Amino acid sequence: MKKIFIALAMAVSLAGCATGPSVQVMSDPQANFASYRTFGFAQPLGTDRNGYQSQVSTALMASARREMEARGFVYSAQQPQLLVNFNAALADRVRVNTVSEPTMGVGMGVGYYGYRGGLYAPYPVYQDRTTVSEYKEGTLNVDVADVVSKRLIWEGVVTKKMDSKAYENIGATIDSAVSAAFTKFPVSPRK
Repeated sequence: MKKIFIALAMAVSLAGCATGPSVQVMSDPQANFASYRTFGFAQPLGTDRNGYQSQVSTALMASARREMEARGFVYSAQQPQLLVNFNAALADRVRVNTVSEPTMGVGMGVGYYGYRGGLYAPYPVYQDRTTVSEYKEGTLNVDVADVVSKRLIWEGVVTKKMDSKAYENIGATIDSAVSAAFTKFPVSPRK
């Protein structure tokens, strides 16, 4: 029983350390989301390229459709009240960290036969250590626009550091990003 408790405690603490995506949203305060019933997708989508629909666009549409339908909206390709669109970008980023670390100080005397001189300093001496790391950052914009007024009424922006796991299972990465954006959508999922 004690081993199970320790394993559970470790799992909870590791889950707390995991960093999720950063999500920012903007919503039109004058939009009456309760008045909308149907949605569709912009044509072409912002993630489509060279006149054809990409696999990324297909995955984004499937995830967004699931999220919108969970909130009671009905998909309508012919007469949607809302249009959903996407934009995605991948950027190279550089992180620079500088930390001060204690080093051997200048000590009094020469220590034992000179080889420990400086280890017994009367005050600590610090030296800066700088590390530079490069990484990829993915950004996904999910836009929801009113068809009649032709204005954006909600935008969710999801930003996340991309690692090898994200690239290995891009479908799950896209799905989790869309879900993260919709956690802050003005209409909650129906139960």
